[in-house]
Amino acid sequence: MTLTEGRRVTLAKDLRLTGHVTRADGAQQDADSAAGFLALGAGMTGTVEQVSEHRRVKSHEVREYERLTSLFDDFGHQMPPGSRKQLEEQIASLEPAWNAYREASHRVTVRVRLDNGFVLDEAPGDAFTIL
Repeated sequence: MTLTEGRRVTLAKDLRLTGHVTRADGAQQDADSAAGFLALGAGMTGTVEQVSEHRRVKSHEVREYERLTSLFDDFGHQMPPGSRKQLEEQIASLEPAWNAYREASHRVTVRVRLDNGFVLDEAPGDAFTIL
């Protein structure tokens, strides 16, 4: 199951939150003001209010790999042997970047309203499990 709005979740691991104070009404705060930290224990439950997916940006090498493999798939059988071999070598040189891109999963963040009233915004999705 995936995280979706309205789904009940539980905090899967302890979290320690640190950062600057930001008022909910948007009023400016002193840049040096700090809230200290807040510790939230695993097992806290809440409701997902928003899910955001952040896809990785394709590097030049990844885009080039996609372009060359498409070219190879469409026209490789018609190419002269020398050109075909050169294209295969170019594709092979770009495979590490392609494999790294495929293995890196996209990042999911969530806004969760915990039952105790706290709201976690832009929290990592893997910090929660579905009830």
